[in-house]
Amino acid sequence: MVDFLINIELHQNSTYQQQIREKLVELIEQDTFGDKALPSGRKMAQLLKVSRNTVVLVYESLVDEGYLVARKRSGFFVHPDLLMVQRLTNSVQADPEGVHRTTRQPDWSKRMLKQPSQLSTLNKDENWLKYPYPFIYGHIDVSEFPLYQWRECSRIAESKGKLHEWVEGYIDMDDPQLVSQIRQQILSKRGITAKPEEILITLGTQNSLFLLTNLLADQSVTFGVENPGYANLRHIISLCDSPVKPLDIDNAGLKLGKQLKDCDYVFTTPSHQYPTTVTMNVERRKGLLEQACKDDFIVIEDDYESEVNFIEQPLPALKSFDQDGRVIYVGSLSKSLTPGIRVGYLVADSSLITELRKLRALHYRHPPSNNQRIVALFISQGYYDSHVRRMRRTFEKRWLLMEQGVKKYLSSCKIHATPGSFCFWIALPINVASHDLRDKAAQHGILIESGDTLFMQKDAPKNYIRLGFSAMNSDKILPGLEILGSLITELSHGFTEPLQKRVV
Repeated sequence: MVDFLINIELHQNSTYQQQIREKLVELIEQDTFGDKALPSGRKMAQLLKVSRNTVVLVYESLVDEGYLVARKRSGFFVHPDLLMVQRLTNSVQADPEGVHRTTRQPDWSKRMLKQPSQLSTLNKDENWLKYPYPFIYGHIDVSEFPLYQWRECSRIAESKGKLHEWVEGYIDMDDPQLVSQIRQQILSKRGITAKPEEILITLGTQNSLFLLTNLLADQSVTFGVENPGYANLRHIISLCDSPVKPLDIDNAGLKLGKQLKDCDYVFTTPSHQYPTTVTMNVERRKGLLEQACKDDFIVIEDDYESEVNFIEQPLPALKSFDQDGRVIYVGSLSKSLTPGIRVGYLVADSSLITELRKLRALHYRHPPSNNQRIVALFISQGYYDSHVRRMRRTFEKRWLLMEQGVKKYLSSCKIHATPGSFCFWIALPINVASHDLRDKAAQHGILIESGDTLFMQKDAPKNYIRLGFSAMNSDKILPGLEILGSLITELSHGFTEPLQKRVV
């Protein structure tokens, strides 16, 4: 038997069994016990100051999972198969330079034909929750998530009488209940009518765009993309070797005319242009569809931020004006619920959806069926509409605080913001680089996003930032903007004394 002290700091956030199990698995994988018996149930219980029954239950569960074996009158031991793997791993680690190897390792740098890691994207700080002022986009305030209602829908979906409806998966199809709810409760509010065979469930907007480009793009196909715009879309298209054409925007959204004529597909965000937040007016929307028909191109509409737009009567989706089937509509529930759910949808001609469905099946068959069913129940029970109404009130309050704060504290900047949007697009003074401000702001507990990666041109302006507020507590907005405004003043050489006293 192994005779040593096992230190586990037990807490109340999970059960003692779960915590002991996790620690023992960690020790087993570190080859701590070798081929010796683990401490007996009584000894382990004394060490950890828990009941013997708790330890025995953990040991028995680890036997069931293949980590341990029980030997009569000898105790519990690490499974021999696991020991063999560990010793093989240790022998390899003992020869890191491969001196005694007879094999030749591949040079992966020469084999990879594409390197997505080299593409420029918005850098997201994984530790953003630790910052008191996270002015970042694409995250939520966890306290606003409707946990009780979500658990209720999860309980219904996982009940014995309902489990058989989704547990086997759908092969390459979607949950019919979710498709029905999206048709009736989501698309209808955007003025869109669609048949079930014209809808595909995806893992979100980016996944929708990935599927579309994989099916539609090659070297002979030109994609027009708004500039500034969604950088990840440009990168997805580039992986398919299609030319990407930057498309100018103005205060009414995507500009029409000559710049669109060479395009086979035109990507646009008419609800709130990404990232400037500009809304495309009705005349421009109708003009875009007329030109699409005249010049024979397809419009890909990302109905960006429409689901929780707090404007009382937002404009209908571009797709709702489409009479010729020239608009592929992309939507998502990430902004209204949470990005972690990963549920989006595509609306297009049934022939296109059929091929997209088969392509999706080659990638991952279908989005997780349990998530689909829970979301369907969440919508059908009325929880989604209630949550959206509540979030609209919350976001309106935060947007108004942001508007007040940027006008007061960022008066040297040019502000672009549309009521109902989730962010503010800010042009800093020309002598303030967004990267410098981002780095300095982080030292004061403020997270912001530099906007230069959203431009396509090599000589992109370096003085744009994006300020989001969906993850912010309302009481943090004005104090955070005050500090940020002072930092902008300092960097533009109008402030003579560093803000050392303001460090959070």
